[in-house]
Amino acid sequence: MTEQTVREWRTAAERGDLVLLDGFHALKHALRFGADVRAVVADDPDAVKALAAELAPDVEADVARLVRKAELRTLLTRVHPTGVAALAVRPDRAEGRARLDGRPRTAPVVVLDNPRNLGNVGAVVRLAAGFGATGVVTRGDLDPWHPNVVRAGAGLHYATTVDRVELDTLPAGPLYALDPEGEDIRALALPDDALLAFGSERHGISPELRARADHLVSLPMRSQVSSYNLATSVAMTLFHWGGPHGG
Repeated sequence: MTEQTVREWRTAAERGDLVLLDGFHALKHALRFGADVRAVVADDPDAVKALAAELAPDVEADVARLVRKAELRTLLTRVHPTGVAALAVRPDRAEGRARLDGRPRTAPVVVLDNPRNLGNVGAVVRLAAGFGATGVVTRGDLDPWHPNVVRAGAGLHYATTVDRVELDTLPAGPLYALDPEGEDIRALALPDDALLAFGSERHGISPELRARADHLVSLPMRSQVSSYNLATSVAMTLFHWGGPHGG
């Protein structure tokens, strides 16, 4: 470990526009989807290079160019089992907003209404990236770019658009809110430009968002089962929408 590497990492980590990528898979996905990665540190750089060669040869050269040796436990409070961490520039919010507002929109936007669990939000980002959703937006005080959300999302924040909005700044499009009193989703076709809104893990959709909804939609569920996990509900809804079109 060089003192210069440690100094550079600590200086960079103090910047407000950089995001911690925790572990190899987060680094791999960020590079794969065009992130501006500024620093990569690892306990064993050769092991990380070997991992890239095995699991992600498409970014192997970038990993080899960027990775530097450092003792991670001196830089991080929690070290990922893959022994690597990185810092990347957070995407420009104005550009992300333009993608959310672009019309015609070819894939839905997932709206999380006052979510509380950081891991659940990260899992939703991962789902949205996999299904090719236009983005994930949150209402409330939870930061969708919190390090724990990025960790749970495995770096796939860079594969979609992730931001926080207010009720009056929701992207345009018909709003489908998931609610137990809504119409069975199996009877509906969800349009590509839909906003798919999901309530908090405990309280469901807020009254103000429910009042704003164009459609209330319910997921099939056996009686006496109280609810699905948030990420499960999002996965079921996106699967009903239809999933990615092409590559």
